[in-house]
Amino acid sequence: MSNFTTMTIQQLQYIVAIDTHRHFARAAEACFVTQPTLSSMVKKLEEELGVVLFDRSKSPVVPTAEGEVLVAQARSVLKEVQLLKETADATRGEHAGELRIGMIPTLAPYLLPLFLGDLLRKHPALHVSVEELTTEVITERLVHGQLDVGLLATPLDVSGLKDEPLFNERFLLYVSPEEGIGKKHYVLPSEIQADRLWLLEEGHCLRSQVMDLCELREQGGGFGRFAYVSGSIEALMRMVDVQGGLTVVPELATVGMRPHQRARLREFRSPVPVREIGMVTYRHSVKERLLQLLKEHVLAGVAGHLRQVRWPKVLPVGP
Repeated sequence: MSNFTTMTIQQLQYIVAIDTHRHFARAAEACFVTQPTLSSMVKKLEEELGVVLFDRSKSPVVPTAEGEVLVAQARSVLKEVQLLKETADATRGEHAGELRIGMIPTLAPYLLPLFLGDLLRKHPALHVSVEELTTEVITERLVHGQLDVGLLATPLDVSGLKDEPLFNERFLLYVSPEEGIGKKHYVLPSEIQADRLWLLEEGHCLRSQVMDLCELREQGGGFGRFAYVSGSIEALMRMVDVQGGLTVVPELATVGMRPHQRARLREFRSPVPVREIGMVTYRHSVKERLLQLLKEHVLAGVAGHLRQVRWPKVLPVGP
């Protein structure tokens, strides 16, 4: 029988990283070691196990049949190690560890300032990293264990992931004073002219939600001979200010608006369109205590900034 006493947690982290990145150099970079160091440690583990874990002749690198089984077990072991650390923190009454958060770009700039500062001040042993990513990338990274949680528009239907609704966020119109629709306080989606509407670039779930709301088909954007593609809500509002037209903004984007900007906001008639913002995690996450802590701070942060809607129309997330 082989002697496993020299196997280390670090070696397990290395083989999981290789399986995730399918490239030795990128795996080494993700683990903050040199490629020769990582390769040497993985080779030692293979010799100890008596199994070749990766087919190095292929590009990208892929696990062997035996390697797939053992890498899956390594992931399970690392999750149990993380749970052990969290349990130790709990016995000391601490919230410690690392929380890796993915947030969609149409949410992160507006939600983060409402809760992050308070979270870090109250829990100095907690390390938080946040990345702005599309829904597709967030879900992929959650499945591969590269993120602990996603804050994004839900519900989703992704195998292996679970989502928990946090709050509903209204959609509002940001309208140029020159637009006829700007003279109304309440607007119907059917009153929006497609050729006057500034949209986000493709790949943003907010774009698909707005198109669903306005019953628009995919078509070339832009006013006349000018086409503009942006991934920023702020940029779209600036285009409305300068070029006219209108755009749809989520409610949290209006927090801190100046009076002249608020004067350009218009509401939708009931049923009011909203997007559901939820917390998405891997189905068997081991960071339950930290996720609960995050949830509490997010809800406390948005309290007072969102209007409750009696008859909301929750828009689908879309592709």
